[in-house]
Amino acid sequence: MTQTRQAFAAGSRLFSPARLGPLGLPNRLVMAPLTRNRAAADGVPGELMVAYYAQRASAGLIIAEATTPNAVGQTYPRIPGIHTPAQTAGWRRVGDAVRAAGGRMFLQLQHGGRIGHPDTSGHLPLAPSAVPPPEPLHTATGLQEPVTPRAMTEWDIRSTIADFANAARNAIAAGFEGVEVHSANGLLLHQFLAPNINLRTDAWGGSTEGRIRFTVEVVRAVAEAVGPERVGVRISPGVEVNGVVERDTEELYPVLLAALTELKPVYLHVEYADPDRPGFAALRKAWPGTLIANPRLSREEVAADAGAARGERLLSEGADLIALGRGFIANPDLVERLRTGARLNELRPESMMHVHGPEGYTDYPALATAVA
Repeated sequence: MTQTRQAFAAGSRLFSPARLGPLGLPNRLVMAPLTRNRAAADGVPGELMVAYYAQRASAGLIIAEATTPNAVGQTYPRIPGIHTPAQTAGWRRVGDAVRAAGGRMFLQLQHGGRIGHPDTSGHLPLAPSAVPPPEPLHTATGLQEPVTPRAMTEWDIRSTIADFANAARNAIAAGFEGVEVHSANGLLLHQFLAPNINLRTDAWGGSTEGRIRFTVEVVRAVAEAVGPERVGVRISPGVEVNGVVERDTEELYPVLLAALTELKPVYLHVEYADPDRPGFAALRKAWPGTLIANPRLSREEVAADAGAARGERLLSEGADLIALGRGFIANPDLVERLRTGARLNELRPESMMHVHGPEGYTDYPALATAVA
């Protein structure tokens, strides 16, 4: 047992109970939403996903992977959806297995916007403006050059907002405790926030208030559909991925958070949270409710169990819950391993995305199996 593991084996706040609105959590460790490409070709979760999530039910909360609210919003092949009866039924089987194992789940709702391709979804992608992504995309027929998306009309915007609300209703019908609206990582909602992608001059672009409007209206519609106590929001301030360039992060996010605060979602989930950057303290000060912090960890930091130390530091700086990703990928019983100071499994990054079988998914051993 290393010195780091000894320090967190007992008495860590990570393992203390917490509340998330009406939901009681047995610990403060959240399994972050993780794209794994293991759904069926039609977006239906199958038995492989049932097993995967049930293995990880000891997390205080599981936020299930990015799931599309409509067909045109699909990013990559084998991404699950929540807009058809079969998809909803598949997720119900996942949720039933997790609850039977003592777990709790939210479902992340994600629309890819311009991060999509007709080879995968069968549709021309939609985006705030007709600005293509900068890099090739994984598609159902292999790596392809990006296409230029169609700029969304007012009807497109309104119908997409309605699709998010309907997806949230489907998620609750499938047994999820709530949903997370994904406004991060350069996907559709984040694209509306980004001035290099949102070139609109109407009420959905231009000013800060115009660019935050789509995120705010999606969250409003989802909260009205299922109740704000069942809705979280994920953001990634300053994270420039999928071609997003934020020129006004420090001005944009206080305005966004002030608008979201009025809607009373149950949590704010901050990706790549860094306690050493002033932006995290500003976000904590601006957000009156539960804050989930998701630290950015390298493969080496994951292997060295740095997630526990970083999580403890973020708790001391005001976070309420800590979301970890790669640690939960490689360790179905991550909570118990951190609690007891046990060695972690080595992550196999080559099987994280764009592969479809059990390897690197459900075959990571639990502690009892590894010891045996």
